[in-house]
Amino acid sequence: MSGQTQRLNVVPTVTVLGVIKARLIGATRGHALLKKKSDALTVQFRQILKKIVSAKESMGDIMKNSSFSLTEAKYVAGENIKHVVLENVQTASLRVRSRQDNVAGVKLPKFEYFTEGETKNDLTGLARGGQQVQLCRAAYVKAIEVLVELASLQTSFLTLDEAIKTTNRRVNALENVVKPRLENTIQYIKGELDELEREDFFRLKKIQGFKKKEIEKQMAAAKKFAEEQVAEKVSLQKGISMNAAHNFLAGTIQKDEDIIF
Repeated sequence: MSGQTQRLNVVPTVTVLGVIKARLIGATRGHALLKKKSDALTVQFRQILKKIVSAKESMGDIMKNSSFSLTEAKYVAGENIKHVVLENVQTASLRVRSRQDNVAGVKLPKFEYFTEGETKNDLTGLARGGQQVQLCRAAYVKAIEVLVELASLQTSFLTLDEAIKTTNRRVNALENVVKPRLENTIQYIKGELDELEREDFFRLKKIQGFKKKEIEKQMAAAKKFAEEQVAEKVSLQKGISMNAAHNFLAGTIQKDEDIIF
């Protein structure tokens, strides 16, 4: 069944027409709100996409620099620098926490990095290569910051993508299915109500016609009865038959009409 012929299976009454009109108003408002929500989510989606592209472009250089700085630290401080760093580190100084941002009713996860406590490995590589080890640490801290930001953007990107798809499906359903079906139902009910009004009007006209014919019959019967009474009176006065009295009255009426015209 095509979208133009689809309608709800309802009884065509005035009450149902009011209910369907109210549902159409609600569907129209819901469609407008969902359309605005979809537009807002799309704008945020494009902004996040631009940030992801920028973060990925910068991540290549940052990861390259951090790897190169690690190579330099190993060259200066020796290959066993890894064990020295692990011995001096007790707890992580760079941590990640999550929170949620609300964008047009959609909760987007967001990750943030923060520093907790003081750095306790300042003496790492004091014998040789200490400065290079600190530069390597700073390079990797910057790499972690970029990775955390990219993870937050990617998660928000996927969440927004799913929310936009769901919202667009609802918008399309309201625009192409629900609203046309309600509009077709309203047209159907109006057509049926108009047909009922035409049937009532035709029924009233027929009743008026029957009443008019009945009145004409009654008037004709009353006229005939009056003529019979007059003819009987003339018959008694003139001493003539009823047919002769009728003919006499008909001639009298004809003469009066001739005199008038």
